[in-house]
Amino acid sequence: METATESLDELKAQAKKLSARAMNLKMELHDLSEELPIGWEKIPDVAKRAYESFDALTALRARIAAMGG
Repeated sequence: METATESLDELKAQAKKLSARAMNLKMELHDLSEELPIGWEKIPDVAKRAYESFDALTALRARIAAMGG
């Protein structure tokens, strides 16, 4: 995903997009919880995708911080 030539601004743009995706998944998980028991079978998939998005976002933010951003 990331190359050695990526600038701090490019990484910040990626973080912004990833943050939006993670927040959408957070809201999707929240909506599922409010509609229970309807849609309960979707919870593991949405939770996994939310976890992966927030995990990737945390790693990307750490990279940005290490670059002085």
